[in-house]
Order: sequence, then structure tokens, then C-alpha cells
Amino acid sequence: MELSSYDFLKQQDLPAGALYMVATPIGNLGDITLRALHLLNAVDGIACEDTRHSAALLQQFGIHKKCLALHEHNEISGAQTVIQHLTNGERWAYISDAGTPGVSDPGARLVSEVQKAGLRAIPIPGASAVSGAISVAGSVMHGSEGRFQFLGFWPNKTKDRDTFLQDISSSKKASIFFESPHHIKETLALLANHLEPDHQLLICRELTKKFEEIVSLEACNVASWLASAESLKGEFVIVVAGRPAKGDEAPEHASLLLWANALSPYMGSKEIAAVLSQTLGLTKKEAYQIALDAKNE
Repeated sequence: MELSSYDFLKQQDLPAGALYMVATPIGNLGDITLRALHLLNAVDGIACEDTRHSAALLQQFGIHKKCLALHEHNEISGAQTVIQHLTNGERWAYISDAGTPGVSDPGARLVSEVQKAGLRAIPIPGASAVSGAISVAGSVMHGSEGRFQFLGFWPNKTKDRDTFLQDISSSKKASIFFESPHHIKETLALLANHLEPDHQLLICRELTKKFEEIVSLEACNVASWLASAESLKGEFVIVVAGRPAKGDEAPEHASLLLWANALSPYMGSKEIAAVLSQTLGLTKKEAYQIALDAKNE
């Protein structure tokens, strides 16, 4: 059945002079939405993270539009080109290589520039690796009461990686991040060594694709899973359970949090930790943990 058969799509309001952030499949082409196809057929042009990658997707669905490359190397100039088109009353879409745009691609900068120019950015939701992983995280998410933090891609620099690890292990929220197949073995081994042995995590590989794999396990079992894994190819989404509350945290921990919460609007975690350490006699490690807990609440 053709899109023209769906009357509800004809009722969609498509304001002119607006940018449409369109979610595309993360692997399975069947995850494209009817609304996304309708929108991509209706716009005057499409900005793409990679025009070559997007051309294959658009061709699959018979969509023929002028495309503009907008990636990390030209996002400012590309954004200005899009803004000029919008100012002339055109409708433009932006699509990333996969999934919901603006998460870990130049789309975020594009939206920022468009909004600064006083123009509208309208979401066309759909596939997302983050929400997909959350939906099957089960007990990994349950202990965090549905709260989570998305951390983007695992960092390459040692200093950033140390901060990343500290953020994950200390947070009461579940933590979600992306990793490439080239570094996943090293990353998971490092993460497992940093967590408590019974800390739960979910490993998602090639979500929605033919060789999709979803594994829930404890940190102590990561090494054996890596050794026995049939393949580590493809893109990974990792969900790490939040740090469980310990019985010895109350009531002393709660009273210390009151101090940290009072300082939180005015100081960063390191400054709060220094004050707590000096005034309450806590070790630097204890003080910093209290400061992080306050920031994560």
C-alpha cells in the first residue's frame, strides 16, 4: 500500500521554514516510520551526516531529493546553508547515518544554529539505539528506578576515560554508552575491573540487525564472556546498572548529603569534596564520593 493511502499522513502539519530532525533505521530498514517517509518525500532538501550512506537509504524507498553533506568538518558552514534555505521558506530534513539524529552526530550543532536564527526544529521520532537497549535492560534498569544517564561514546584519552569510569561506578542512575568493535574488548575488560564483581551490565551488539546479540551479565563474568564470544564485530551499546544504595549509607550518609546538596549550586564536585574533607574530617575519597552522589541526585 502506498503512502498516499494513509489519510492521517495528509493531516500532518508541515510548517514551511522549519528543520525536521528525522530518525532513520539503526540497521533494519523495516524500522523506518511512515511519517519519516512522508516527511522525506515532502521536504525541499535533506542534510545528511554522510551523503553516500544516506543515498542508499533514500534510494531504497524511492526518495529523490537534493542532499547536502553536513558533518563534523563543515557543520558551521553547512548549518548556515540550511538556514538560508529555511529563511527562504523551504522545508529541510536532517538525517544521521543511523538512528535518532542530534545524539552523537553534527545534528546537535545544526539544531542549535537553526534555533539561534529564530527558526523551528521539529522532531520526527523513530529508531534509537539508546531507547532500544533500555527496553530490554530489565533488572539492569530496574534497580535504578528507570533513571539513566547517556554518556555518548567511550572516550579515547586516558584522563577522560578515568572520569568516565568514575562517573559510571559512582552513579545511582544506570549509565549508557556506545563503543566501536575495535575497542570493545579493552573497554569491557577495563570497565569490569573497575566495577564490583556483582555489578550488572547489559551488552547489546548489532541491535536490529541479522546478528543481533543481547547479553545480561555481572562484571565478574565479563572476562569469560569475552573469551567465548563468537564475534565482537558491529556497533555496541552498553548499559551499566546504577550503584545500589548500601545499608551503611544512612543516616550518616544522608546528613553528609545535606551538606553537599547545599553547596552543589555554587561549587563543582572537587570544590565540594575539598570543603567536606577540611570541615568534617572525611578522607578525600569519601568526600568526593559524597559530592558525586549529590550531583547525581
